[in-house]
Amino acid sequence: MNNLLWQEAAAFASNAHKHQVRNDGRPYVSHCFRVAMTISLIFGFDDAEVLAGALLHDTIEDCEVDYDEILELFGRNVANYVAVMTKDKRLEEPIREVSYDRQLAEGPWKGRLIKLADVYDNYSDSPKEKRATYVEKVSRILELTKNDPQLQDAYAKLQELLQESAAC
Repeated sequence: MNNLLWQEAAAFASNAHKHQVRNDGRPYVSHCFRVAMTISLIFGFDDAEVLAGALLHDTIEDCEVDYDEILELFGRNVANYVAVMTKDKRLEEPIREVSYDRQLAEGPWKGRLIKLADVYDNYSDSPKEKRATYVEKVSRILELTKNDPQLQDAYAKLQELLQESAAC
């Protein structure tokens, strides 16, 4: 396996998101880096393909990047992780969310691992007064991952985060 894969993905994600910013004004790509770091440091996974997928998880959905480009540069597994994390924006919102949940449920478990980290970061990075808007999304991903034996530790960490913030 290419040990430089996650580094190549970090550079690609930085370039793809270079003009995007988060709601708080920080560079958008910081979210992608935090998702990868959550997978590694909090969830304890160090698979280079998963880390690459985490770094690239929003490139198809939010940038001028397509599946074939990710496939060519990073391989089928990474491309599939990114694809499972990509919502079909052609669909109306309620239908899009149902379709997305089904896509996540039927996709590779490592894609759901990236989604757990994505939700963990979005929730923990949001101001306390806005966290209530993420609770429904967090609940949905927890429901999708509760029976994945590979995801039990990550699932528990996300539940722990919710409990800690509810206590505050």
